[in-house]
Amino acid sequence: MAEMPEGASSLAAGSRTTVVSKRQAAPAHGDIFVSDTRMLMEQMVGHDNLLSALKRVEQNGGAAGVDGMSTTDLRCYLGLHWKRIRSELLTGRYRPFPVRRVEIPKPGGGTRSLGIPTALDRFVQQCLAQVLSDIFDPSFSDSSYGFRPGKSAHQAVTAAKAHVRSGLRWVVDIDLEKFFDRVNHDVLMGRLAKRIEDKRVLKLVRSFLESGVMLNGVVQVTSEGTPQGGPLSPLLSNVLLDELDKELESRGHRFCRYADDCNVYVRSKAAGERVMESLRRFLEKELKLRVNLAKSAVDRPWNRKFLGYSMSWFAGQVKLKVAPQSVKRAREKLKEIFRRGRGQTLKRVIAAVNKATTGWVRYFRLSEVKQAFEHLDIWIRRRLRCILWRQWKRTPARHRRLIRFGLCKELAQLSAGNGRGPWWNSDAPHMREAVNNSFLAEQGLVSLLKTYQACRP
Repeated sequence: MAEMPEGASSLAAGSRTTVVSKRQAAPAHGDIFVSDTRMLMEQMVGHDNLLSALKRVEQNGGAAGVDGMSTTDLRCYLGLHWKRIRSELLTGRYRPFPVRRVEIPKPGGGTRSLGIPTALDRFVQQCLAQVLSDIFDPSFSDSSYGFRPGKSAHQAVTAAKAHVRSGLRWVVDIDLEKFFDRVNHDVLMGRLAKRIEDKRVLKLVRSFLESGVMLNGVVQVTSEGTPQGGPLSPLLSNVLLDELDKELESRGHRFCRYADDCNVYVRSKAAGERVMESLRRFLEKELKLRVNLAKSAVDRPWNRKFLGYSMSWFAGQVKLKVAPQSVKRAREKLKEIFRRGRGQTLKRVIAAVNKATTGWVRYFRLSEVKQAFEHLDIWIRRRLRCILWRQWKRTPARHRRLIRFGLCKELAQLSAGNGRGPWWNSDAPHMREAVNNSFLAEQGLVSLLKTYQACRP
């Protein structure tokens, strides 16, 4: 990576000297010495940590915060103002901006609030998250998979399957009610203070928690919650929920947790109900969190979903599959593409479809059941044929098009004037013969099933 702008680079180098005065060599991020957390702020503004954070923020990009500054302008801004910013951080005077709130739709309905920090606050949060991660992450549970280096959703799903195959065929599926909005600041800060001695860092974390939200030009104070959208929030959520992990481990339970999505695997429904009730009491008493009883359940794993996956159970075999809810969400996303595509060329619609489905298929490549990909392929092709039938509009145009696609005149005439609607015609023999799978593939349509088969582990 290129060096930081002049000024920011030299000042960062000065901070590196501060750390070296206590160490033999300047540490790089990922190899930071954290035995003395009284000087954590000096480590946070260390040269290598700053460069690593800047690179990460620039790579992630994202929308601007309340000040309108984009991440592409951040490097230049730091070059001009880093001396002041560094001084504020080291003396505990740094104050973050309020976050810009954005509502995004949730998969199960409703909306989720995202808090978008300014580019500068994102950078400071990233610097902070990196040094805190080096302190806390090594002690996190092996059964915690969310927002951790070297951990992934695929590992969590694979572990869940292993638990079920071992005979734990009941799951306690815990849904925390508005977790990121309900995090208790005092409880979280208490957990951080057990491991961090540098009061400036603790003050900085709390200032981010209490920075407020900008709504219609008015700042609303936040007394609880950790806004989703900043680099620091995922780590703080793991710090808090590590208490839940340790409790589960002390009881000897096998579980998988990804952020606030936690499944505990047990041998019977009665055991599951006891676990659900005891965990509900623990979460409310110790962490001040509520279990959403309407969305939580003790059930068979194949009746629940975890990180978009579900399981099938047949003849003693446990297999991963795409959860029906995930297929439904994929269809909803594609429906919007098809709605916008009615006035576009077929190739342009297909390009948008491919863009939406490629990442989706790769995420669900662990599925051992191909049915979801086959059915989506059939449905997508029918939708594309429906778009064409609508675009041809009138009977004479449809007649000509069908002949051009290879139908005989008599069949083309009967089909073009059948009086049926676009959706019926999109699955009729004449459209499946005229606009066949080979033609759609020539136009660029990528088969979900073939992609899935090619990327399976």
